[in-house]
Amino acid sequence: MSQLTVYQYPKCGTCRNAVKWLQNEGHELTLRHIKDEPPTPEELSALFEKSGLELKKFFNTSGEVYKQMGLKDKLKDMPKEEQIKLLSSNGMLIKRPIVSDGEQVTVGFKEEMFENAWKAK
Repeated sequence: MSQLTVYQYPKCGTCRNAVKWLQNEGHELTLRHIKDEPPTPEELSALFEKSGLELKKFFNTSGEVYKQMGLKDKLKDMPKEEQIKLLSSNGMLIKRPIVSDGEQVTVGFKEEMFENAWKAK
């Protein structure tokens, strides 16, 4: 199976479910603690580009940090580079898990999305 990097938060039930799903498929995982070891701005830029998603999809919009910082209204006027720096400076702002094999990237955990991206062939 493939080697995957998973940016996750161990206390997050969604992350634990995603990791378990990937392990059950036989993937080898490198787990990165999103709070203690968030992606660097360069890593985040690469993940964003490979994902094909809008940058706002990388924000944990239901998280306390996002709400406390009042980012809902601030993000639309914030340049992309500034948003990336903000995300990499506080991993708790990042939607999790982020899974990548170096080519493909998924953000969040929905079983159907994982089936399409990470199902063992």
